[in-house]
Amino acid sequence: MNFDYTDDQKELRRAIREFAEKEILPFASEWDEKETFPKDAIRKLGELGFLGVIFPEELGGGGLSYADYVVVIEELARADASVGLTVAAHTSLCANHIYEQGTDAQKEKFLKPLAAGTFLGGWSLTEPNAGSDAGGTQMTAVLDADEWVLNGSKTFTTNGSVCDVAVAMAVTDKDNDKRRISAFIVPKGTPGFRAGKKERKLGHRASDTSEMVFENCRVPKCFLLGERGEGFIGALKVLDGGRISIAAMSIGIAQAAFDCARDYAKERKQFGRAIATFQAIRFKLSDMATEIDAARLLVQRAAFLKDKGERVTKESAMAKLYASEVAVRAAEQAVQILGGYGYTRDYPAERYYRDAKLMTIGEGTSEIQRMVIARQLLAM
Repeated sequence: MNFDYTDDQKELRRAIREFAEKEILPFASEWDEKETFPKDAIRKLGELGFLGVIFPEELGGGGLSYADYVVVIEELARADASVGLTVAAHTSLCANHIYEQGTDAQKEKFLKPLAAGTFLGGWSLTEPNAGSDAGGTQMTAVLDADEWVLNGSKTFTTNGSVCDVAVAMAVTDKDNDKRRISAFIVPKGTPGFRAGKKERKLGHRASDTSEMVFENCRVPKCFLLGERGEGFIGALKVLDGGRISIAAMSIGIAQAAFDCARDYAKERKQFGRAIATFQAIRFKLSDMATEIDAARLLVQRAAFLKDKGERVTKESAMAKLYASEVAVRAAEQAVQILGGYGYTRDYPAERYYRDAKLMTIGEGTSEIQRMVIARQLLAM
C-alpha cells in the first residue's frame, strides 16, 4: 500500500497548478462577479489535453488514469471551482458516458473531439420534477422510422448553453418501470434542440448552468447511447465516476479555503501578535487540515478502485459525501478566521463558502449519498 503520489502525478500536479495560477486564479473573482463563462481558459485547457485525460490516446485523450484525473480536478477547483465544474461535467459525465457505453462509430464521431477539447460536452438527467428522483424522468423519445423524436426539457445542466454535444435521458418505454429510460447523444444545432433559461446561482457563477429544451427534436436512430431502456442504469454507472470528481472538486475548494485562512492568520495581528498564535485559531486550522487529508484519502481510494475496474458505488458515494461536507466546514471556518474581512469580497473566502455548498447538492445530495451507502452496506 503506497500513500504517496508517483513522480508522474507530482509533475502533473505541478503542471496543472502552474497553468491554473497563471490562467485562472487571477481572473476567478472577476468571472464570478460578472458571471462570465471562461471560454478562453477552457479552450486552452483543451489545447493542453486536460479535457480528455482519462481517455485512450487513440481516441484523442491523454491515456491517464482516474487517479491522475482527480489531481487535475482538485487543482482546477483550488483556483476556481467554476472551471473545475465545467471540466468535470464535460469529462466524467458527457464524454465518459460515450466512452463507457458508446459504439465505435459514436466514439469516433463524438468522443474524439470531446477528448481533444475541440468539443465541450453537457450531460442532462435532471428535470423540473425529477431531481433526486431521477427515475421520474418525463421527457420522451419516440422512434419514428429511422429517427428518435425527443420532447421535453432538462434543468440544471452544466455547460447547457455552451456545449457542442449533450447526452440526455428520455423515456422510451413508459410502461416498463425498470427499463423505461434511454440515453441519447444530441449535437448542438440539431433542429428542435435549444438552450433555455440560464440559472443565476449562489456560487459557481462562472460555470454555465442552463435549461435544455427539446421540441420535436429529431436525432438519427444511431444516436441512441447504449441499449434501449438501459439509460437510467447507465446514468447511475456514470455517476459513480462523476461523484469522485465532485469529491475531488470539494477538496480543491477546501484546500483553497484552508490556504486563505492559514495565510491570513499568519499576517493578521490582534492584541499585539499574529492571530495564528492563538490556540482557538490553531485548533480550527488543525481540524481543517485533518479533515481535508482524510477526504483526499477517500477520493484516492475511490479513484484507485475505479482504475482497477471495480464497482465503486459505495466508495464514490462515501468520498463525495465526506469531501463535500468537509468543503462546507472548511469554507465556513475560513470566513470565521478572517472575521469581518471574510464576509467581504476583498478576500476570496466568501466565494469559497458560496461555491462549497453546491458540492453537497450536485450529482446527488448528501441525503442521497447516505441512501446509496446504506443500500450497499445492507445489500438492499
